[in-house]
Amino acid sequence: KTLLAKAVANESECNFIAVKGPELLSKWVGESEKGVREIFRKARQASPSIIFFDEIDALVPKRGTYQGSSHVTESVVSQILTELDGMEELKNVTVLAATNRPDMLDDALLRPGRLERHIYVPAPDAESRRKIFDVYLGGENGEILAKDVDIDALVKQTEGYVGADIEAVVREAKMAAMRDFIVQMGERTEQERKDAIKNVMLTKAHFDVAILKVRGSLDQEALEQSERQAWEMLYNTEQREILSRASAAIHHAGMLHKDADAKAVAALRTETFQRKKDFAAIKKMTDELEKKQKSKN
Repeated sequence: KTLLAKAVANESECNFIAVKGPELLSKWVGESEKGVREIFRKARQASPSIIFFDEIDALVPKRGTYQGSSHVTESVVSQILTELDGMEELKNVTVLAATNRPDMLDDALLRPGRLERHIYVPAPDAESRRKIFDVYLGGENGEILAKDVDIDALVKQTEGYVGADIEAVVREAKMAAMRDFIVQMGERTEQERKDAIKNVMLTKAHFDVAILKVRGSLDQEALEQSERQAWEMLYNTEQREILSRASAAIHHAGMLHKDADAKAVAALRTETFQRKKDFAAIKKMTDELEKKQKSKN
């Protein structure tokens, strides 16, 4: 998400002001609000500009849920809302924000005229993971891959891995290759080591070691939870009801442990949590699954 924001700033040739949410919070009365005002003042002076709030849920949580005595965050929420669409015009200033917890954000922040456009950045699918591997193993890096390395197999093995996880896998594989090289070259001369290092290759065994060390950040449950959190921001009321019914039917089927419904449940789960959704198909499949469940009860 942060890289996307930087890319937007670079392509638009705007001044980029990055703000880490938690850094603005202060124990001193009024300091957090002052920090917010100062950021927007700088953005207006440097316009055209982009303000990027990273981990914005730390700054604008739902009001009324804060249990502390100073209520600093509630004042910060009000200050940010005032800056976004208050009396002072926000001309040639674009505000971007990123969060992993959209359910924690204050509803007022997401209304039209404020942060009204929402982009869901899901965990990388198979095609995306392949492209991430290409970034780290393509071009000149591809020359160090042994013939037994199958990128398609790596893509399948890294289900639930995000970009940072895949970067770590490649890094660990390179470290494993270097450890093997050090062991093999222990008693060789300096010149022999210099000549041999040019021929170091990443093998399937190195990637197997790396995948054992680096676990994916997301399992199936976490992936589905992340998807559900985004529904509130991405879809209208009718669409959310269809998805909620489907999710409930899947959960109910899981509790019943009916093998006969396994194929139907798997198909509905795929349709419900995939990126491009066919709501008519989801509704039809949910109706059919609910009928089966009722007839068996």
